[in-house]
Amino acid sequence: MATQTISPTDASKEQLKFETSVDYEQNKVRDYEYASYLPHYVPGLQPALEEFQHEDVGLRADPNKTSLLTAPGSTFEEITPAIGTEVHGLQLSSLTSAQKDELALLAAERGIVVFKDQDFADVGPERQREFGRHFGPLHVHQMGSQVEGYPELLPVYRDFTSGAVDNEIKDNVSSIKWHTDMSYEINGIGTTIFYSLSTPKSGGDTLYLSTTAAYNALSEDFRERLHGLTANHSGFSQAKVADHRERYIREPIETVHPVVRTHPVTKTNSLYINRLYTRKIQELKNQESETLLNFLYNHIEHGQDWHIRVHWKPGTVVVYDNRVTQHSALRDFNVKEGETKRHMLRITPQAEKPYFDGEAIRGGQ
Repeated sequence: MATQTISPTDASKEQLKFETSVDYEQNKVRDYEYASYLPHYVPGLQPALEEFQHEDVGLRADPNKTSLLTAPGSTFEEITPAIGTEVHGLQLSSLTSAQKDELALLAAERGIVVFKDQDFADVGPERQREFGRHFGPLHVHQMGSQVEGYPELLPVYRDFTSGAVDNEIKDNVSSIKWHTDMSYEINGIGTTIFYSLSTPKSGGDTLYLSTTAAYNALSEDFRERLHGLTANHSGFSQAKVADHRERYIREPIETVHPVVRTHPVTKTNSLYINRLYTRKIQELKNQESETLLNFLYNHIEHGQDWHIRVHWKPGTVVVYDNRVTQHSALRDFNVKEGETKRHMLRITPQAEKPYFDGEAIRGGQ
């Protein structure tokens, strides 16, 4: 697998703490077992990410996924026909290399794999980082949130002080913001790991959908019309609404990707546009682009046939393929000072630069 050079954290620079309701000093956070995963940042800009060649580990997987699906004591159950598989009795932390390859293939086929009753949150940041590296070079988030000493581990954290208001949705009628993670990067995000550390008693679920199923639901003539179109994806709007611009470690960028992309392992096609980051279809005039994008956004977001909802409990870990899914966190919980935390962690391997293969099969599996 080809690798990418990502600028490491400058050891000479202090990793600074986010403002949170939890005091980071150890004598004051000993009651919170995941205090070492609270968000930090390193001030100062790093170089832009460069394009790299990626070979997906799913390409070397057993197509029948024998070592994964027949693991002793494990059960695999479809959540819906279009998206999602739920797994019990199998620990991510104990997977072999071959099983991880097959997991990448399963996530590509099913969009998301939901693991229950996992010890993954407790195996430590070194093992968590190494698990993610199996699937590709790890992305370091441009907004700077990272675990101290582990810039590739991204805390997604909210409490009364930190992130109680989401600027991207504060003027919306709901908390929904469907997206594919950092679709504006040159190399897209691939097989992604996301899990809970601390969540509200209710609320804070995550919605997922299949962009492969959304593509397949369109008529053949309509799909053909989309083939070969490209759209620009922008990180500037995300940077603009950030509370703390000084925490950005890279300047925002804009890139152009195909509207329909092909998965390198399954060879299936999916829609690769999202309301949060996509701005314009390059080959169309402004009003044409706006009309087509709005139709596709509404089609993707409202098609309950290809949607699921993940309710976070201790030990829940999801592995999802960012190339064939979108997701939205639900900011539906009340934040109480000194009580409420939604503390998640994401490990974000990058994959190939999105491409469209006109000779690839046009349907899903």
